[in-house]
Amino acid sequence: MAQSADEMSLQVVSAVNNSSLLQPGFSLLNFDGHVFFFGQKGWPKRSCPTGVFLLDIKQNELKMKPASFSKDSCYLPPLRYPALCTLKGNAESDEYQYIIHGGKTPNNDLSDKIYIMSLVSKNSKKTTFQCIEKDLGGDVPEARYGHTINVVHSRGKSMSVIFGGRSYTPLAQRTTEKWNSVVDCLPSVFLIDFEFGCCTSYILPELQDGLSFHVSVARNDTIYILGGHSLQNNTRSPNLYKLKVDLPLGSPAVTCTILPGGISVSSAIVTQTGDTEFVLVGGYQSDSQKRLVCNTIVLEDNKIEIVERASPDWTPDIKHCRMWFGCDMGKGSVLLGIPGANKQLISDANYFYILRCKGAEEDKEEELTAQICSQTSTEDPGDSTPFEDSEEFCFSAEANSFDVDDTDTYNEDDEEDESETGYWITCSVSCNIDINTWVPFYSTELNKPAMILCSSGAGHWVHAQCMDLSESMLLRLSEANVKYFCNEHVDLNKGLQTPKKVVHLKKQPMKPLRKKTTMKLTTPVKKSFLRRLFE
Repeated sequence: MAQSADEMSLQVVSAVNNSSLLQPGFSLLNFDGHVFFFGQKGWPKRSCPTGVFLLDIKQNELKMKPASFSKDSCYLPPLRYPALCTLKGNAESDEYQYIIHGGKTPNNDLSDKIYIMSLVSKNSKKTTFQCIEKDLGGDVPEARYGHTINVVHSRGKSMSVIFGGRSYTPLAQRTTEKWNSVVDCLPSVFLIDFEFGCCTSYILPELQDGLSFHVSVARNDTIYILGGHSLQNNTRSPNLYKLKVDLPLGSPAVTCTILPGGISVSSAIVTQTGDTEFVLVGGYQSDSQKRLVCNTIVLEDNKIEIVERASPDWTPDIKHCRMWFGCDMGKGSVLLGIPGANKQLISDANYFYILRCKGAEEDKEEELTAQICSQTSTEDPGDSTPFEDSEEFCFSAEANSFDVDDTDTYNEDDEEDESETGYWITCSVSCNIDINTWVPFYSTELNKPAMILCSSGAGHWVHAQCMDLSESMLLRLSEANVKYFCNEHVDLNKGLQTPKKVVHLKKQPMKPLRKKTTMKLTTPVKKSFLRRLFE
């Protein structure tokens, strides 16, 4: 295999502020050259209720500035490991939107919803987005994560294509011991028409096994699927699949061809360095071995060429770490991360690097005509514990040095202590939640008990089941903007309430209907005169 001579440089990001939010599974959105963080691990706090942040990288430091949603936006939960891609309004316009499908919520529920997110306004003080949930009909894809979504163009039409991913074991097949077990989704190809909101699934004989955390690159009416991991066989497929989508006036036609020259890799990252050139870095070639080799991918009108290229000088920390993660930053750059040392005070801290795949003289404005979508796998190369915090996370946008105000940046100290809001705490005297014996009680629970915030004092979390809350009441409290007090503080709260001050009205005297005259006393002389007069 021929080798590309382009040099790659590795730059250390020495300081990352507020890194506790940068946990496995988040995504980055690139709007007008600015990068926005999405998909934090926990539920959003008061400091940023949208869960979307502007990322500002200055002098190798990363700061976070909260973003807001417009009033006509729907609620967008923080989703980890979703599938994302960009969608242009038309060929003449440079404006585009992001399509977000699937992913995991902070409760580890899987989402089957699809959102379209667009930038409404941005200035140095505030960024506003609009998020709309699309209603779909037909063969709607089941809830999943670790899949890919791309947009294809054929005969003047555009459609989105969803493939791969993992989902939970069907409800009827779950047991208490394996309640959170995941399986590969069926290898169906879903076509989504956003104009009419309809979905159509296709079963192709060439796609036999389910894939997740693969790489997909789309150009015009063709999608190339490379690598990926199959849970059923515990293998990384060496096949290279070519999906071709034809959109005539009638029903769409989808064909699949297996090409030679694939790469057995999962969790790989793709960045675009030219109109038809991409670079593949990172990933794993086995459960316990990282893939340190890099490749150049060249797409022509009807063919793909993959050649090996010179790798950067990996640091000893990267070479010897058990796992790594990262994603495309745009314009030939990749953001890589490795876990921090165990002796660090913050156990969730990670070290980050910026990998540049082309020289500075080539780093110029380019129109990216292809859609890129890469996913990271859930394997921890060491103990191979799927679907937990060992999962890698994915970056999917470009990070530059922005000239934004340092005011209103996100302050990690504003967040609540997650250790005090754990799921397995003793929430009250009558608490009976045990991590070893607990089973889901509400339909919204999966692998952690539902909790609700008591507003007494500084506030504390309690289990909804320990408070004897019905499911309908729990849902109503979660949706309504009201304060809740647990069973131990509800009476105390009533007793401590200060009575409202009653303003007494000043009574005005009533005006008499007629003026009363004082009675005059009659003297004895007049009395005798009157007596004689009437006699």
